[in-house]
Amino acid sequence: MKTETLQFDTARGATTAYAALPDETDSDTKAVVIIHEYWGLNDHIKDIAGRYADEGFIAIAPDLYRGKIAESSEEATKLMNALELEDGLDTIKDAIAEAQKKYEVSRFGITGFCMGGTFALQAVCHLEGLSASAPFYGDIPDEMTLKNLKTPVLFVSATEDKWINPGKVAELERIAKDNTLPIESVKYDADHAFFNDTRPEVYDEKSAKDAWAKVIKFFNDNLQPPKVSLI
Repeated sequence: MKTETLQFDTARGATTAYAALPDETDSDTKAVVIIHEYWGLNDHIKDIAGRYADEGFIAIAPDLYRGKIAESSEEATKLMNALELEDGLDTIKDAIAEAQKKYEVSRFGITGFCMGGTFALQAVCHLEGLSASAPFYGDIPDEMTLKNLKTPVLFVSATEDKWINPGKVAELERIAKDNTLPIESVKYDADHAFFNDTRPEVYDEKSAKDAWAKVIKFFNDNLQPPKVSLI
């Protein structure tokens, strides 16, 4: 595995993305965009990127905060509340474009955690060029935003989550059913941020390992290059 920093411009100014790559890549290598929690692009997110690279993916983790990392939940909340949806989506779009140019890959999935899960679901509702999304306990867009969704989604949630609570997840499931959307909902008996192994107060190893296996299979299944028909 190798890592590097991508530098690129956005409508609101320059930022970076952390990239982790397998030792060998080509145009058929699958890529996953990872959107950070409300803490920012910290070592935990970089570690997840490395795990994706170990699974054979090019992992791109854009910095939606442009260099800022929260040291407390209060600071994280301020950073998250100051980030406009349009700005975050623009950064994701530009990070994908930079990765396409640099690595010559075309099949992108997206995932994210907490705030990043919100952006991972919003991204496939608003942006082109994404083939799959696996949001972890992110907020739910309204029905008007979701109803034209065409991209496969694996939505991961926790039954003990007080923010993305079972009521919100049930509403997502209702919207998906009523509009025949390609959304699969996976729920764990765990708390919000159960995937974050740097937070022992919420980390649930069993649930995290199962969710990881499901997400890796989901991306492998949905990021395959298109089959060429032989006539």
